[in-house]
Amino acid sequence: MQILERRTYRGPNVYAHFPVIRLNVDLGELEHHPSAMIPGFVDGLVAAIPSLAHHTCSYGSHGGFIRRLREEEGTWLGHVLEHVAIEVQVLTGAKVSFGKTRGTGTAGQYFVVYEYEEERVGEAAGNLALDLLHSLLPAVPAFTEARASVPAGFDFKERLDELIAFAQRRQLGPSTGSLVRAAEKRDIPWIRLNDQSLVQFGHGRYQKRIRATVTSETRHIAVEIASDKEETNKILGDLGLPVPRQHLVRNAERAVAAAERLGYPVVVKPLDANHGRGVSINLETSDAVRAAFEKAQEHSSSVIVETYIPGFDHRILVIGGSVIAVSKRVPGHVVGDGERTISQLVDVVNSDPRRGIGHEKVLTRIEIDYQARRLLELIGYTPDTIPAAGETVYLRSTGNLSTGGTAIDLTDVIHPDNREMAVRAAGAIGLDVAGIDFITPDIARSYRDIGGGICEVNAAPGFRMHVAPTEGTPRDPAGPVMDMLFPPGTPARIPIAAVTGTNGKTTVARMVAHIHKMSGATVGLCTTDGVYIDGERTVVGDMTGPMAAQMVLRDPSVDLAVLETARGGLLRAGMGYRACNVGAVLNISADHLGLGGIHDLDQLAELKRIVVEVARDCAVLNADDERCLRMADYTEASRIGYVTMSARHDLVRKHIRAGGLAAVLEEGINGDMITIYDRGTHIPLLWTHLIPATLEGKAMHNVQNAMFAVLMAYAMGVKVENIRQGLRTFDTTYFQAPGRLNVYDELPFKVILDYGHNPAAVRAMAALVQRLDVKGKRVCVLSAPGDRRDEDIREIARAAAPAFDRFILREDDGLRGRSPGQITGIIADELRAQGVPGDRITTILDEQKSIDAALALCVPGDLLLIFGDSISRCWKQIVRFREQTLPGPARGTIHSKVGNLAQGAPPAEAAAPVTIAPATSTAAPVQHPTPAVAPLTISPGFVEDTRGVRLAKPQEAED
Repeated sequence: MQILERRTYRGPNVYAHFPVIRLNVDLGELEHHPSAMIPGFVDGLVAAIPSLAHHTCSYGSHGGFIRRLREEEGTWLGHVLEHVAIEVQVLTGAKVSFGKTRGTGTAGQYFVVYEYEEERVGEAAGNLALDLLHSLLPAVPAFTEARASVPAGFDFKERLDELIAFAQRRQLGPSTGSLVRAAEKRDIPWIRLNDQSLVQFGHGRYQKRIRATVTSETRHIAVEIASDKEETNKILGDLGLPVPRQHLVRNAERAVAAAERLGYPVVVKPLDANHGRGVSINLETSDAVRAAFEKAQEHSSSVIVETYIPGFDHRILVIGGSVIAVSKRVPGHVVGDGERTISQLVDVVNSDPRRGIGHEKVLTRIEIDYQARRLLELIGYTPDTIPAAGETVYLRSTGNLSTGGTAIDLTDVIHPDNREMAVRAAGAIGLDVAGIDFITPDIARSYRDIGGGICEVNAAPGFRMHVAPTEGTPRDPAGPVMDMLFPPGTPARIPIAAVTGTNGKTTVARMVAHIHKMSGATVGLCTTDGVYIDGERTVVGDMTGPMAAQMVLRDPSVDLAVLETARGGLLRAGMGYRACNVGAVLNISADHLGLGGIHDLDQLAELKRIVVEVARDCAVLNADDERCLRMADYTEASRIGYVTMSARHDLVRKHIRAGGLAAVLEEGINGDMITIYDRGTHIPLLWTHLIPATLEGKAMHNVQNAMFAVLMAYAMGVKVENIRQGLRTFDTTYFQAPGRLNVYDELPFKVILDYGHNPAAVRAMAALVQRLDVKGKRVCVLSAPGDRRDEDIREIARAAAPAFDRFILREDDGLRGRSPGQITGIIADELRAQGVPGDRITTILDEQKSIDAALALCVPGDLLLIFGDSISRCWKQIVRFREQTLPGPARGTIHSKVGNLAQGAPPAEAAAPVTIAPATSTAAPVQHPTPAVAPLTISPGFVEDTRGVRLAKPQEAED
């Protein structure tokens, strides 16, 4: 069995709406050997992981999975791998249960999907599960290769312990984990910010942060005071609160002197350590003090010697000025039975399934270490001593759970005086979350009557003893923390608009962001060209995946997010957020098919459907696209809004009559009107010719994009007048929407630059060109990405063929697996098949040279449409273009050597780049006159060329 690919989904994905790992597994020979047919396999697996009996599997009852393993047909090992990977994580302390295994369509290969909590732990669990399954295979020839992949000396128990220790370093601890669960219960989003316990709750401007149980509201000075045990003791003592007397010392002899001044017994502890490290109590001799000092100094250069207060150790948890939980902490100990040694009794205690390594479980294993041996020595015992039946032998000085202690919940019996004392102590230090360590014989009686004292105040108290006490009622300390950070009615989420589809995503996202910005919001925007915060690009590149989304959601200045969500990010890692307020799917058409396991439009629709599956308030769908329309059955959003270009759409009309939400394009005397229908109300919004991005209503694809932006903004509560103003002020200039219908009118001919790279995009632009009033010829610089299927490339050519008089074919800088000339050859063949004369097709493979040639070809009155790849570079070429006089032929013609597709060269020759050759004529060059231009006022930041055309400086074009 071999893992061919591992894919980690960090957010909602095609398998689940939470993080999962997907393994592409090839069973190889094991495809012919289900579990029941492998001798000894099931028994070995159950012996290694008895807890697999808890898996119900397809039978829905305890032991269902084991039953499935043993039944006559058994189950395939891909399915077994899924269950083992889940259970191994459970053994590390993770709370996971989801999994599924499905065939990939290739014989013997399966997608094994399972849930995870921490990414690297989940991946390691899959590896360990695979090694275990291989190690259980019998030594027969059929399994030789699988067994050979098992590491030498493989020991599952040892590897599991290593994984548990690794998980402790990677997974959220019990306190942080409880806070995360409390946030999820309150529907507060969270993001883990590092590999430890730093977590963000809420999004954007509403976010709060915690590190373990220190919150973003915890004052730094309060933490500093609490970390200084001497300072804490002085502040509390000055307020009359009960504290032991103490001295700070830096060498052993001074420690002894301090103990003698205070009077034995004493306590010796580090100044600024935690978790009870280096603490020794009830010391009655100078030798014991010296030894305790040396141990304490391992954790801090300064050591405290203080009076010993008899009684039990209690942790009083104060949150937001209220006592939330109280636990009596009992040091790690064993109880004799008159038969077994102390070492054997420790083994018995550690066999308790509630005990584990570190914080993996509610209790920690007891270790016989220096402190245990010292305490045994004080009573004349060794680890081999057999204590009497019923005798309690303490192996720890303190009751910390992290050293093997146990906790008894006493929240309901604490005396009011002790409660008030703890609240005053937390307030005196200034902590919003505080753990007060209070020593008293009985917490149910007032310290005023029986004595007691505060030995420490903790700024980051652990919650484990309260969440899962050894005895008593479990408490929920995390809930009050979340209520303190986010009082009821306080927002935690910023509104999120998510946009997906095949074409138009970037334009719609920019329109929506612009509308919100014009309404006063600080918008975080993710698009194909970068991340924008309040209109300023902060990150350059294709930012349509989950990491980019998290950049926006982490930014504390953002109060609204507009997130373009592309196919690639969904396939690689899922979404970067668990839910959005408004999710829109614009369209589903052929693009990237055959890549990433997406082979047809239905699969593509299923992938993009995720956006509306996680939408909460409104799912905005294209009613004119059947696959988008079907997505209405999969959303749990409270409303569905439809966009249609047809006022006669039957389903939308029924939807409107039922009070539904829709954006409809309606014909009027003065043109087309975008209208909104909502709960029976008809709202005429804006004539399409008044929207600059639509080129006076002729760019129908941008009319539709504007309708989506309208409905999304409306569903997010933007006022109608603000939507109108947003659309009136949004255009498709290069600086506002690079590569999206960028029109350049400062040459004698019109130039349009667009990033269209699939059939639907090319078809939309071709339709626009046919609607425009063009006096001269229509010229197109055309190409297709190399990773598209041949049929998609041909479809691009078919879409462009009827709209243009001349074609210049080029290739992208990156061929994506194609050979030079292959893409242009396919396009040229299809153009000719569509009736385009060969002499109107020119091939110039280099993008820059092809654009130069196209610009040189055009004369006043022409229209040039450039489908560009390197958009920034293309735009620079356009704005810097100067009308040049070619050395030979008249401007507006292209001559080429043999190999030009226009000459009908064979396919092999047609692939060769074509050059623009000078004519042989000796006649004077012909130069077309430049149209008269009004004198220009030269603005700062611009230069003027010889023809008076205003050009942006290079650095401005770069921006």
